[in-house]
Amino acid sequence: MKFPRPRFNTYLLALLAALPLAGGAGCKSGGMMKKEASTLRFHFEVNADGTDHNSPVSVNRSEPFLVNVEKQTFLHEGDVAEAWVVEDELGSFAIALQFDRRGTWLLEQYTVSGKGRRAAIFSQFSDARWLAAPILNRNISDGRFVFTPDATRAEAERIVRGLNNVAKVTKKKKKQ
Repeated sequence: MKFPRPRFNTYLLALLAALPLAGGAGCKSGGMMKKEASTLRFHFEVNADGTDHNSPVSVNRSEPFLVNVEKQTFLHEGDVAEAWVVEDELGSFAIALQFDRRGTWLLEQYTVSGKGRRAAIFSQFSDARWLAAPILNRNISDGRFVFTPDATRAEAERIVRGLNNVAKVTKKKKKQ
């Protein structure tokens, strides 16, 4: 099954240029409030084929493992409608994402066609690293994706703040 290549999003580029990836929220500069931004890129696990279209990445800092992924992303921060940190009864946490219509459709397509494969998740916030590589073991048709990141709770909250800032700007741009 072929998927359309995502188009270059000039609005998202402008947003990322305007929003610093590091620094604190609420930092005023020249009377204009700057907000944090975070990236989030989903890469699909593929078999190594010797081309430059895929490469292995190391996920998980404490017990690293390699996942061979497509270099082209299939979901990104521009597809996120909302993000939040969720906590379970034992005190551990995860990042929950709700994708917009396009993201929901792509997530469903990849979870159906890629059952048993991983989705490697990369983020750039105050740091840049591979956060997780969960196995896609079920069809996700509601656009909601939850994963446990290789991050501290403070980093997870920073990522979520940045994603929600990007989502607000992206939503405004889509309405115009």
